[in-house]
Amino acid sequence: MSADLFSDEDGNTPLSAEERLGLIPTYITLRHELNEAEQINITDGENWATRQSRNMLDEDILRELHRRMFGKVWAWAGGYSKETNRRIGSDSFRIPLDLRQMLDDVRYWIEHDTYPADEIALRFHHRLTQIHPFPNGNGRFSRLAADLLAKHLGQPYFSWGRTSLIEAGATRGQYIEALRAADLHDLEPLLRFARS
Repeated sequence: MSADLFSDEDGNTPLSAEERLGLIPTYITLRHELNEAEQINITDGENWATRQSRNMLDEDILRELHRRMFGKVWAWAGGYSKETNRRIGSDSFRIPLDLRQMLDDVRYWIEHDTYPADEIALRFHHRLTQIHPFPNGNGRFSRLAADLLAKHLGQPYFSWGRTSLIEAGATRGQYIEALRAADLHDLEPLLRFARS
């Protein structure tokens, strides 16, 4: 396989050697081939999620969404990361606990109108990226989950900078910077970016 297939670009989750073995299509040797295969599978996942209203605040539905988005490309799709000493995200043993706590928080925010709908969906997105429950695909998964939650809350899908965030570039850089600002409790850049 080409060295650039699993390159550690800014914002990409590094995969362990074991996780790399989960790649299903044997023809993939380049990053653009991986991106294309994942995008086709992501479209399948989005179609599944939008055919009927899915409860994005259900842990099993979230796992199934990830599986449907990546299950034809990665054997571990829909399964939580098992890697210890993760560089990004919650420790593997904490993932289910952190997800349940976050889902409880989001339910509370909705029930008590704690934040406007866009902010609730983006706080949901941000916490999913912080927890980083899966070995890979967390950004794309959490953006779709946030879109689906926004729709459930009566809002349109987010535009996410109106361009693909898969490839490195200025727009992806803005997205990563907005997430980093949210890490420091400043959600404004993410709110602006998501509707830009």
